[in-house]
Amino acid sequence: MQFFIDTANLEEIREAQKMGLVDGVTTNPSLMARESGDWRERAREICALAPGPVSLEVIALDAEGMIREARELVEFGPDVVV
Repeated sequence: MQFFIDTANLEEIREAQKMGLVDGVTTNPSLMARESGDWRERAREICALAPGPVSLEVIALDAEGMIREARELVEFGPDVVV
């Protein structure tokens, strides 16, 4: 069984890691908006912290925009899942 923490809060991720409870991170634009700073930098930091997959979401409503955003997101880390 794997455990994925659903947050964009770096401290929550670190705390869960200390307990050995993080195999990956799921997040979304709403969770990112709750945190301060640039969401792109936060996503990169999450990717650096996470020991496994990091789920990031696009916000575009059209297929072309979704593909463009997804291509940007996968550059944030090797384990990004869009």
